[in-house]
Amino acid sequence: MVRFLLLIFICFAAIAHLFSSSALADVITCSNIVPRRYRHDKISITDFGGVGDGRTLNTKAFRAAIYRIQHLKRRGGTLLFIPPGVYLTGSFNLTSHMTLYLASGAVIKATQDTKHWPLIAPLPSYGRGRERPGGRYISFIQGDGVQDVVITGDNGTIDGQGDIWWNMWRQRTLQYTRPNLLEFVNSRDIVVSNVIFRNSPFWNIHPVYSSNVVIRFVTILAPHDSPNTDGIDPDSSSNVCIEDSYISCGDDAVAVKSGWDEYGIAYGRPSSGITIRRVTASSPFSGIAIGSEASGGVENVLAEHINLFNTGIGLHIKTNSGRGGTIKNITFSHVYIEEARTGIKISGDVGDHPDDKFNPNALPIVKDVTINNVWGVKVRQAGLIRGIKNSPFTQICLSDIYLHGITGPRSPPWQCSNVLGASRQVSPSPCSELATQQPGSCANHF
Repeated sequence: MVRFLLLIFICFAAIAHLFSSSALADVITCSNIVPRRYRHDKISITDFGGVGDGRTLNTKAFRAAIYRIQHLKRRGGTLLFIPPGVYLTGSFNLTSHMTLYLASGAVIKATQDTKHWPLIAPLPSYGRGRERPGGRYISFIQGDGVQDVVITGDNGTIDGQGDIWWNMWRQRTLQYTRPNLLEFVNSRDIVVSNVIFRNSPFWNIHPVYSSNVVIRFVTILAPHDSPNTDGIDPDSSSNVCIEDSYISCGDDAVAVKSGWDEYGIAYGRPSSGITIRRVTASSPFSGIAIGSEASGGVENVLAEHINLFNTGIGLHIKTNSGRGGTIKNITFSHVYIEEARTGIKISGDVGDHPDDKFNPNALPIVKDVTINNVWGVKVRQAGLIRGIKNSPFTQICLSDIYLHGITGPRSPPWQCSNVLGASRQVSPSPCSELATQQPGSCANHF
């Protein structure tokens, strides 16, 4: 616990310094993809009967407040204020041109009564629920086809109370796929900032089929043994900015996705223009991941100035035969890794399939991956790069990488197969496939 609190302190102390007046002018940010909004019209959840006693169910109050925003349509939109208190509620839908503002000490807490979680259709790029065939439970906070939505505040909390869902998963009593904590579908111009997300039933923040999304200054917390509690999963989305956040969860901290096997191939919407910057994370699985559901393709991803502690895999690109899709132009830069089973992994044999209708000959393409300026300590295995026999990974370019292992017997520091690329100043020395530069493979990367 002490180490956990120390990591949070270090993360936010660094952010506070970064955004001091003397440093502000030097900050690089992608958050300007969504213009700032000021809402002149303001209402409070208490105006609609909201009670923050932690016991009263406030679903009607949230739905009534959002109905008012949707139908009165004040010029410039409306801010819905959540004052200090614990507001128990079922799931609710957002509307366009609104700000959900959580004051310091405000908690929006999900009910654990599953009858308050309606079922919705599966995403077309997945063909079924991610965990179970058929539909899926609606996310706790859902935005479908919305634009100009802000979720922010003074570090108030959205609490999914996920333990009842985790136990159903462990006991194999789930009938449908668990709900996410926050999901935007077919939406644009979204900002999520200065909010704590805690104990999601499933994935925490899931923008899918969306564009112009900013996620900044958020904290995401879930126990390391909580199943599938991914932090942030941009999915078949474009122009997504993830910055200045702390994530400690039970699955991948950030995972860029784009659909599942034949359904993702048919839907054909890639994730592109994804920036992940100044993120500190801890996870038993991956710190920063691409895939494994990447059948619509993933391209133009930049992850830089990343700090990873106590992770299974630091940087992970994962796919499988049957996935299809092209993963290209991926850059990881300036990454610190402390305590990991594997520092860098690029693998073509990861992930399950939705059904038996997938095409095993739909081979993914992985190319143009640049990894540089990575420093790791207490890393058991430096790297594992395993391509696919009939679709080798190409233009894998490694430079200025130092991954210091744990003393004592261990597996070879690097293992590679079906990969083409090059390396420069990598320690321990990489596998032979990457040890010498092949003509034209990485000339523009070094």
